[in-house]
Amino acid sequence: MQILDERLHADPSRVVLRPFHLGWSAWNAPGGRALKLVEDISALSDAEVEAEYARVRRDFVARHWQTEKMFEERFADVQETLPAQCCDFSLTRRRLVGAFFCHEYSYAAAALMNPSIVPHPDQSGMANGACRFVMTLRAVGEGHISSIAFREGIAEADGNFTLWPQSTFATSVELDDATLTDSDAGVTVHRHFDSSLSNTVIFPITEQQRNGLEDLRMVRFDHGDGEFEWIGTYTAYSGSTIRSELLRTCDFRRFLLEPISGRAGRNKGMALFPEKIGGRYAMVSRQDGKNLFLLTSDRLDRWDDEGTLLMEPQFPWEFVQIGNCGSPIRTDEGWLLFTHGVGAMRKYCLGAALLDLDDPSKVIGRTREPVLSAVDADRSGYVPNVVYTCGVLKVGERLLVPYGISDSAVGFATVEIDELLRLMR
Repeated sequence: MQILDERLHADPSRVVLRPFHLGWSAWNAPGGRALKLVEDISALSDAEVEAEYARVRRDFVARHWQTEKMFEERFADVQETLPAQCCDFSLTRRRLVGAFFCHEYSYAAAALMNPSIVPHPDQSGMANGACRFVMTLRAVGEGHISSIAFREGIAEADGNFTLWPQSTFATSVELDDATLTDSDAGVTVHRHFDSSLSNTVIFPITEQQRNGLEDLRMVRFDHGDGEFEWIGTYTAYSGSTIRSELLRTCDFRRFLLEPISGRAGRNKGMALFPEKIGGRYAMVSRQDGKNLFLLTSDRLDRWDDEGTLLMEPQFPWEFVQIGNCGSPIRTDEGWLLFTHGVGAMRKYCLGAALLDLDDPSKVIGRTREPVLSAVDADRSGYVPNVVYTCGVLKVGERLLVPYGISDSAVGFATVEIDELLRLMR
């Protein structure tokens, strides 16, 4: 496997404007912090408001997209709970109140890791076997909360690739129905119409997600008759419990985030096949924390089947546990599945296996040795001695493999499919 030079690192300068919640339960209570804050702003003279807001503009307007509009929207969010006299605030005072109920969040300050990659919905203009792609990344920021970030780019048939540039600011998706933050069902979010995907972040929204959206595994799912949907499985972490959920989109502008129900939904690391197998949806998952299982279901959002044992640890570098590293990839020889193994000293390495196209419960072959492991400087990071991916991209007869490095950064590798198949026994 050829290691490429490109690296993506944690970047504390990547910030978004987010709501700042201050004592919501005490809005109408005497002495409540949030209400007191608004009263203090209300007591400022017009000159003091103009001076203070000028400082806010100087510090923050150039750092965010449509900053003042966002301040106005934030004021509108809290306006219903304010006393009637606050409705007569001037535009500047409204914006100042909105600013006090916002804060900057550095969403990738701690780590950028565990990428997944899929073909972009727009393949216009591609030639010579090139593929436009969407890459998702697990971005870890303040409070060790994980969110989903995106990068777009073009992969060439020779293994090279380019990433589209990012602007100096990022924007968070918005909830279609703002009343659903405590929902236990699915929620729909959308990105700003004028914001590019590479500058968009999906933050935790529901109570189940509040401590992180972890390790999204994306796949372009073929529903047949030329109908494609981009579907990802991820772990929603509440701070005490986990649940597998789905991200679904047809255009990367609007996203449905919905829970996976059924007994299998309580586990991490589910990866969906890119098409139905024998008329049923199929996934690979680690149901018992150690081994890989094959699951099937008649519904995308419900997985009751505990699954069929697919692979157990066989070699020392995977004795602790094995898991999938993204959705299987269709090849002429079979379903190519990247795996991860955990060995001595909790070292994570990548391997691969080949499954039968018609009956993926049959393992045709698997790599005896790791195909990628952390060496030299890549062994150091937030969690040392780890390489990990949540999905790879097939471009012609090669694979582009983005991978997490010690839970801190993202690297890239490329390999010919035939070369990988020759390593299997």
